[in-house]
Amino acid sequence: MGTPLPRDPIAEARRNWEEQGWADVAAPMAAITAIMRTQQILLARIESTLRPFGLTFARYELLALLSFARKGSLPMNKASALLQVHPTSITNAVDRLERAGLVDRSPHPTDGRTTLIELTTAGRTLAKRSTAALNAEVFSAPGFDPGDVDQLIRILGAFRRNAGDFEG
Repeated sequence: MGTPLPRDPIAEARRNWEEQGWADVAAPMAAITAIMRTQQILLARIESTLRPFGLTFARYELLALLSFARKGSLPMNKASALLQVHPTSITNAVDRLERAGLVDRSPHPTDGRTTLIELTTAGRTLAKRSTAALNAEVFSAPGFDPGDVDQLIRILGAFRRNAGDFEG
């Protein structure tokens, strides 16, 4: 992070919106912009923590997902769905993780159209080590008041559900 700005640019943007006659959408614009900026800040913290492990957040997410799978493997299409990313993104992540010796690809034993992604021993070890670092350096001190975390989860979960991200 650089030097803090002397004032909040999102609050200024909100005032500008209001002055332009867009008061009815000024607060939602500010909220959405604040979420986007918060995402940038959090991603920078996460990427900084993962850099010593040679991982990006996208690759870490795949390793973590595989580490939670009962057999340590998943079909590529299921990994894509669970991580909510395009299949091309999974292919790219798998290519890089495979070159690093962290995952292997194998044909599905009963479905010839499906490729499985499986953690290697090195991948499982790296998933554990990088998760411990994220827990210690990011998730244990996220920058939100503890009382606000559950409220954030509820608010963002309702938004995601209403946007069609998941059912139930």
